[in-house]
Amino acid sequence: MKSQLFQMTLNKKLGLTVGFLGFVAVFAGNPYKGSGATVNVKELAISVEKEVDHVSPEELADWIMQGKADFRLVDLRSEKEFAEYHIPGAENIPLATIPEADLLRSEKIVLCSEGGIHSAQGWFFLKAKDFKAVYILRGGLDEWKDKILFPKLAVNATAYDKAAFEKAKAASAYFGGTPISGVTDQSVQPQVALPKIEMPSQANPQAGPQKKKKKEGC
Repeated sequence: MKSQLFQMTLNKKLGLTVGFLGFVAVFAGNPYKGSGATVNVKELAISVEKEVDHVSPEELADWIMQGKADFRLVDLRSEKEFAEYHIPGAENIPLATIPEADLLRSEKIVLCSEGGIHSAQGWFFLKAKDFKAVYILRGGLDEWKDKILFPKLAVNATAYDKAAFEKAKAASAYFGGTPISGVTDQSVQPQVALPKIEMPSQANPQAGPQKKKKKEGC
């Protein structure tokens, strides 16, 4: 049984998590009693497993580099974990406080956690309260580190892999990461310190220098 669970994909684990939360909601009562929420557990579980409401690390990195401000990035980890490292622009709302958080149903919300399980739980809670535009950062911070901060290039990389790596290097540099080339085992995690937490000074590295505004008349 343990080996079967170990071999399950992350999406299936997230789907099971949502299903379990729905089971609890049915038999333990609706945690949002009086809110008028209707929960279709099966539909939500399928949405998680098929990544319908997922945002990839590459997409999120691109949004941040472009300076997009039409979404809220919510980090569901503890204050201690958040202080040690978080994605630039994220705000810390621990999972246990999500039901009372100052979030609007009209907002586009991206949830992130270490590996994604807590994001699925937060996603379920918000969906139960009829939030429409709620998304999960695919793979959580684990995949963010792997794809954005510390992208790796194998020694036997193809031309396609090399081209993708060059693109990944630009994002890595933007967020203070360290690209790693000549990797023989992709599963090995690099022993590299996480970058300092600070918002990149330039919203779009490809936009070029900003023109100075003309001074208003005296």
